[in-house]
Amino acid sequence: MAQSRGASGDPAGRGSGERRVDKFGFLEGGQSAAGPLEEVPLEVLRQRESKWLDMLNNWDKWMAKRHKKIRLRCQKGIPPSLRGRGWQYLSGGKVKLEQNLGRFDELDLSPGDPKWLDVIERDLHRQFPFHEMFVARGGHGQQDLFRVLKAYTLYRPEEGYCQAQAPVAAVLLMHMPAEQAFWCLVQICEKYLPGYYSEKLEAIQLDGEILFSLLRRVAPAAHKHLSKHKIDPILYMTEWFMCAFSRTLPWSSVLRVWDMFFCEGVKILFRVGLVLLKHTLGSSEKLKSCQGQYETMERLRALSPKIMQEAFLVQEILELPVTERHIEREHLLQLKKWKETRGELQSRPAPRLHGAKAISDAEPPSRKALEPSPSIILPPSPALPPEGRGKKKPSDQGKGRPPNGPVPEANGAQAGPWPPAPEAPLHHLSQESLSSCESEDTYL
Repeated sequence: MAQSRGASGDPAGRGSGERRVDKFGFLEGGQSAAGPLEEVPLEVLRQRESKWLDMLNNWDKWMAKRHKKIRLRCQKGIPPSLRGRGWQYLSGGKVKLEQNLGRFDELDLSPGDPKWLDVIERDLHRQFPFHEMFVARGGHGQQDLFRVLKAYTLYRPEEGYCQAQAPVAAVLLMHMPAEQAFWCLVQICEKYLPGYYSEKLEAIQLDGEILFSLLRRVAPAAHKHLSKHKIDPILYMTEWFMCAFSRTLPWSSVLRVWDMFFCEGVKILFRVGLVLLKHTLGSSEKLKSCQGQYETMERLRALSPKIMQEAFLVQEILELPVTERHIEREHLLQLKKWKETRGELQSRPAPRLHGAKAISDAEPPSRKALEPSPSIILPPSPALPPEGRGKKKPSDQGKGRPPNGPVPEANGAQAGPWPPAPEAPLHHLSQESLSSCESEDTYL
């Protein structure tokens, strides 16, 4: 994208002091200016914020007992004010940080491998140059981006740095400080997309074959056309998947895709790719202007704004019948074909985890990292009543669990009351907890 320059020669006329940005932080004419934005009414947004606060403050219980509700709310979009925090909790980055306190600071202070530092430095100005955070060379955004990427090369020296990590890290930095962004990046690289950023790029090639095979079910005409013209999936889907569509879609759509991706995993990337292919090449009418390989690739590089608009794209993603089971079945088939035609994989990444629930289940039982810290300190409680007044007898508690005590789970772990015990008076429940009742959440 060519930069528009003001009289000073700066992008968007920075020298003139007139720099207008949209609600996402992009300068006028930047990535987010593609099609009308879907505006959420303020009252609805406030209710969503209240519900998300309730979830985040009781995250383990929600993840263990009501993961489907979390998924539904991610599909509706995480409120902008809580998006960064939501991504940290969904990805397990919050837990990872608490398990490695001080580790990022150690990596940050280390000099780093010179072979990566120059490459990272050269890539900094290419990441979202029309966003106010990264528009200034050497500004705080580019400095933090350098810190995060350098830290990863030290954290995983066997992988080093891959250019596609830069836009992913930049998106994270738009929503959280450098340390939190680093651990979210670690989770993406190790849990969501393992092997994507390794030197041989075998994992992304394998996923390209999976995507192409799934396309036969979703859009046979598109599959036939791409096969006929011998257009390898790696030619069009590499940037899509490795950058999680952050360099492809308008910004409102990017954020909605990332909300679902952090919750449901790589399945969302496959669905987005399939939707784009289906609506670009999925009928004889659409293929009239794509007679050859060149025309087809040009069409895939310049996707129709209509199919990338937030409301249309999200609805299509949700309706596409592609599950984790489909992806894993295809993964086994494509792995077998790979071995028959190319031999063994040279790198063996860790198994991919399909979203927040799988990552949460894989964490050790002790997860004190997600216990909320109070933001308001209450005065000391009033003195207890004199002995014998208002005191319950031990028999009042019954032989089961105490009314508001921990509930033993099937695996022996302890959890807080879920749902709140019937004995708890209504006025003890917060407004946020009440607002998250199933019956009141159908339209938000």
